[in-house]
Amino acid sequence: MGPLSARLLMQRGRPKSDRLGKIRSLDLSGLELLSEHLDPKLLCRLTQLQELDLSNNHLETLPDNLGLSHLRVLRCANNQLGDVTALCQFPKLEELSLEGNPFLTVNDNLKVSFLLPTLRKVNGKDASSTYSQVTAHWEKFMATLGPEEEAEKAQADFVKSAVRDVRYGPESLSEFTQWRVRMISEELVAASRTQVQKANSPEKPPEAGAAHKPRARLAALKRPDDVPLSLSPSKRACASPSAQVEGSPVAGSDGSQPAVKLEPLHFLQCHSKNNSPQDLETQLWACAFEPAWEEGATSQTVATCGGEAVCVIDCQTGIVLHKYKAPGEEFFSVAWTALMVVTQAGHKKRWSVLAAAGLRGLVRLLHVRAGFCCGVIRAHKKAIATLCFSPAHETHLFTASYDKRIILWDIGVPNQDYEFQASQLLTLDTTSIPLRLCPVASCPDARLLAGCEGGCCCWDVRLDQPQKRRVCEVEFVFSEGSEASGRRVDGLAFVNEDIVASKGSGLGTICLWSWRQTWGGRGSQSTVAVVVLARLQWSSTELAYFSLSACPDKGIVLCGDEEGNVWLYDVSNILKQPPLLPAALQAPTQILKWPQPWALGQVVTKTMVNTVVANASFTYLTALTDSNIVAIWGRM
Repeated sequence: MGPLSARLLMQRGRPKSDRLGKIRSLDLSGLELLSEHLDPKLLCRLTQLQELDLSNNHLETLPDNLGLSHLRVLRCANNQLGDVTALCQFPKLEELSLEGNPFLTVNDNLKVSFLLPTLRKVNGKDASSTYSQVTAHWEKFMATLGPEEEAEKAQADFVKSAVRDVRYGPESLSEFTQWRVRMISEELVAASRTQVQKANSPEKPPEAGAAHKPRARLAALKRPDDVPLSLSPSKRACASPSAQVEGSPVAGSDGSQPAVKLEPLHFLQCHSKNNSPQDLETQLWACAFEPAWEEGATSQTVATCGGEAVCVIDCQTGIVLHKYKAPGEEFFSVAWTALMVVTQAGHKKRWSVLAAAGLRGLVRLLHVRAGFCCGVIRAHKKAIATLCFSPAHETHLFTASYDKRIILWDIGVPNQDYEFQASQLLTLDTTSIPLRLCPVASCPDARLLAGCEGGCCCWDVRLDQPQKRRVCEVEFVFSEGSEASGRRVDGLAFVNEDIVASKGSGLGTICLWSWRQTWGGRGSQSTVAVVVLARLQWSSTELAYFSLSACPDKGIVLCGDEEGNVWLYDVSNILKQPPLLPAALQAPTQILKWPQPWALGQVVTKTMVNTVVANASFTYLTALTDSNIVAIWGRM
């Protein structure tokens, strides 16, 4: 479809007329329209238009100068819209349809109710004022209080009560609802405070000024009832020493150190949908430990993601410190970085930022301790499979998507209002879906490895090169023959600056190979066989997407399986003295058997461990399952 014409508008307009100024209803649905096809100079001639249907097109934005001042009904379902602020140009809009726009969130749907005061319906649902619902809650709340407790209760409890209890919109307690309810609640408390103080003349309550603090961004507040559902310690089958590992810790078959002793500490259902203890189905996909605050230290704080939630957990206590929810999202990946920011007072402060992404193709940058999302990058039009920060540049973020692209972003440093302004640096094209990302340990600012559905590939990511869009530089294969070429690589991690652990090229094995030897011998070839150092025995399952990880400081490789077990390999001997030729398949140093905790009155006997990660000092190990259980082990 090309640009719109006056003739087409008259053909599809009602009532039929040879003058655009007479048309009141216009159907432009299903024409494969792009945003640039909406010519403001043409559309502003529709001076009497009241109803416009733009459904089932490819619109990413609406021009902000369409001039349709009398528009009352707008249908934009099934497009690619990413923002709602342009709707302010339609002050008389009463009905709006936005279903099927994958980049719009529930919060965007609710924001239009605030931006358009005459709006009656959004997506066929009532868009009545939030204010009336909060004031009704205020009257009900105040009626339950006696005169002697009115001032204290109104100021200390009402805002919390309103955010918890007022229900509005298609998703109760969404980001927008909480933000708007809190604003109105604080206004009511502030308005009543003068009356209360005049009547009772008390001292100013200690927290009376809190209601006036400005909020920099919309807050994803933790729900009062959002307490993580830890499985009862008294019912843990794993509490006995016999359930900790398969057999007693013994020295590895290759002469490595004896297996460490790990005990299961906590089992959490903190990602449950609607906080339901019945939820044993939400799949958990990725976790990452927060960077340590001091050099040489280690962290016990881990971020986990799955379903519509990201949780931050203290591994020592098992307490969920923070929880962020995005209704309609399904999170697949999380990654931490540490930035140095300047506060409003001019002081420098180190700040941990958590990036989370998934089904909707958005990257959310979370200020974890303050409890809100301070930036959203509309990174891809399809789901993001994984993301990671560059170890060489703390603001550089790689995102890998089902659209078969990897993009390098510079998220920048937030301003004094905690706002990010991200910019795109590079686009890397892949021939299959990228599943795992791994900057090359010895040159992270020059090369990027990716495990993909079609194999293992490498890109040149140097920013001093002119091309901003690049194809794969080298594809790695895991045997001399062609039969292993093109196989899925769903596990990838550097164990040290040279040795890579990868999984997926062959059933039942994890491959250890040398980056230095492989890269050094490639010449000008675009397809290179890796130099294999060792092969580790793993589960013989044909199921995919079990992610492996490494603990480089300890020389350990970790991977879960389809039975709920954690396979642990001490490869420190290989790191010290790589073998000249690959030895026979090496058995794991240790297998942590699934401890079979109790839930819903029964034992959870089997579950898939999708990913397992340990902190740098290997004092805590976190495993995520496809049955909504976060399992945490501690080193004895």
